[in-house]
Amino acid sequence: MQVKSMADFLASGETPEILFWVGCAGSFDQRAQKITKAFATILHKVGISYAILGKEEMCTGDPARRAGNEFLFQMMAYQNIQLLNNYGIKKIVTTCPHCFNIFKNEYPQLGGSYDIIHHTTFLQSLIDDGKIKLTDAHAFKGKKITYHDSCYLGRGNGIYEAPRKVLEALDAELVEMKRCGKKGLCCGAGGAQMFKEEEPGNKRVNFERTEEAIETGSEIVAAACPFCNTMLTDGVKAVEKEAEVKVYDIAELIAASMNDV
Repeated sequence: MQVKSMADFLASGETPEILFWVGCAGSFDQRAQKITKAFATILHKVGISYAILGKEEMCTGDPARRAGNEFLFQMMAYQNIQLLNNYGIKKIVTTCPHCFNIFKNEYPQLGGSYDIIHHTTFLQSLIDDGKIKLTDAHAFKGKKITYHDSCYLGRGNGIYEAPRKVLEALDAELVEMKRCGKKGLCCGAGGAQMFKEEEPGNKRVNFERTEEAIETGSEIVAAACPFCNTMLTDGVKAVEKEAEVKVYDIAELIAASMNDV
């Protein structure tokens, strides 16, 4: 894929509409790279001018702060803010709720204020504006889909409607889990838990959440966070249901259902 960086835009004297903040998972994790490609494909198809930072992009410092390393977080944050401000970045879209949350709620205190949008909200606006056109007989029409609320998107920032509106556009059957919306259960990865061994208990959190998803009878579990995607995929593998239940990001569902423009 030919994706221009901010440096490329600067060199040609142009300014992109948005900066796509890819995030660590979307850059380095093999599964999350597919989500990045899907979202980039959508942006290409609808003709949105966007850039990435490429090799200049660093971690937002979210895992460091959640794990208690405040010094490391501030060091990373100040470096990112300096870079973004130097480029004059105003609007950022990201596929990661952790990046979204820290940019929206914690960077402003350090001098980094941006119009930050999560990709589900961005996709909803593109659908509402008629820019995303879905094929009439796409692969997900009529399929049972359950949506898992990311903590950092849902309870953290009150974004419950946008991802569901996007899924409704697929003309699928949206089946809610027992614990959803404000009462949704964490996938087990938030708060830097992704990077440490679990604490003693009777059951892994992601196994419990995956069981709730499978109980809905859905063929597809839709996520909107690369961490949630990993945890739910591991949960599906643990009960050997990979053939019957697939875990996809919302961007992947839309990208696979779009008309080629």
